[in-house]
Amino acid sequence: MTTATHPLHAFPPLVDEHAHTLILGSMPGQASLQAGEYYAHPRNGFWPIVAEVMGFAADLPYPERCAALLARGCALWDVLATCERAGSLDADIRNGTPNNFPAFFAQYPRITRVFFNGSTAEGEFHRKVLPELTRLGIAPRLALHRLPSTSPAHAALPRAEKIAQWRAAWESR
Repeated sequence: MTTATHPLHAFPPLVDEHAHTLILGSMPGQASLQAGEYYAHPRNGFWPIVAEVMGFAADLPYPERCAALLARGCALWDVLATCERAGSLDADIRNGTPNNFPAFFAQYPRITRVFFNGSTAEGEFHRKVLPELTRLGIAPRLALHRLPSTSPAHAALPRAEKIAQWRAAWESR
């Protein structure tokens, strides 16, 4: 028996003109979509990990966490603009349509690093976005880094190792 899915729509990017690094997820999960906030699931390690790496408090109210991320030159978005998915698992994503990255990178030319929050975000970007960015001559300016997923579904890697890998990428300017 197949579970019915309905189209999901991602959030607009969290970005400003000072951004130099873009962190990409695949598509917000159910808790995030319901809350209207990136990485809202209480067990997702995104905010504690990036807060530790970038030096701000993970327990700040959501608007202040977003401001802290922007103040450090980081933008936040998802590879997919829309998809179908029952539940929150990346493995269940179907019929994904990417966000408009050519327009995004044209509007924010200072962004030269892209961090993928897990392998699904990286894979979707490589399949659905990178060919067009290559054709347009945008891809060569981007340093692409896959990082361990902060999702609670990816608990095999200890938190300390996730932090170490995120920190190494962040400090590799």
